[in-house]
Amino acid sequence: MKQDRATIHDIAKKLNTTASTVSRALNNHPRISEATKKQVLKMAKKLNYQPNHIASALRSGRSRLIGVVLPTINRNFFSSVIRGIEEIANNLDYKVIITQSYEDYEKEVQTVEALLNARVDGIIASIGKNTENFDHFKKVLKKGIPLVLFDRISNELEVSQVVIDDHLGAYQTADHLIKQGCKRIVHFTSSQKINIYKERKRGYEDALKEHGLPVDPELVVLSNMQLEDGRQAMLQIIEKGIPFDGVFSASDYAAMGAMQVLKEKGFKIPSQVKIAGFGDEPFTSFTEPSITTVDQKSIPMGRITAETFFELLKSDPKQSVPQRTILKPELIIRDSSKKTK
Repeated sequence: MKQDRATIHDIAKKLNTTASTVSRALNNHPRISEATKKQVLKMAKKLNYQPNHIASALRSGRSRLIGVVLPTINRNFFSSVIRGIEEIANNLDYKVIITQSYEDYEKEVQTVEALLNARVDGIIASIGKNTENFDHFKKVLKKGIPLVLFDRISNELEVSQVVIDDHLGAYQTADHLIKQGCKRIVHFTSSQKINIYKERKRGYEDALKEHGLPVDPELVVLSNMQLEDGRQAMLQIIEKGIPFDGVFSASDYAAMGAMQVLKEKGFKIPSQVKIAGFGDEPFTSFTEPSITTVDQKSIPMGRITAETFFELLKSDPKQSVPQRTILKPELIIRDSSKKTK
């Protein structure tokens, strides 16, 4: 039969002391002697004692846990943001619970509910592409629990946000492609209800307008921005016979898919078609040719998001004013977009 989890009462009984003494020893209370602390820790290890964080949170009002909701972890951007968050959180003796929505609305709702049940001290989140109802996040706010959004945000939620200037990053990329000779640039984007794709599309369009080039709806393709989506979008443009000389994808993965198809179809990059992505995924520097992209400053974004969260945690939720931090992106020019001589 499976044994019940050991408690501080079990440790106290073995040591013939009180549960309160054991609790203080486990929490390194200054009034408990070093000898007692060593005895308690030794017995706790022997009994395989695991602290009950939920019970502790109920007693103290703090779990020292932060819930982080990501669309997916298998992107360099999101894993780097987590690194930035943990750098700040660990220094303050906080632990991070990482969850994934997999871009699924129902899973995102369930994940937020699970974090609330785990008594986290607050939630940091990046919204999934398919999320259009934000009641689960509004529930967090109603409970007075700190909520900070990063990267993918919603203007429907009056919360602190940390983003990069997606419009500027996209504008600089499209402007660069135009200055390299492109006149008809395909743009891969996704749901315009997600702020990052809306702003990147706006930056692309503003660059075209500034250079006196038409904004052609035929050149804009919506998808989920994965590698296969980039392949299908590129095939769609080619099969329709739509003329183009550049591709600007709001995702490096879709840019990579487009590059694969262009090579298979015999297009020469960058002499015939120039390509740029967004996100600075590691593979963009290893492809042939290497892919021009935008650095989203992921680690600084993680640090600033965590710092924003802890400032919020110290303040009165009813008195705090949502802060919006906008980081400046960096265009990284590589071989896929350079003008050939």
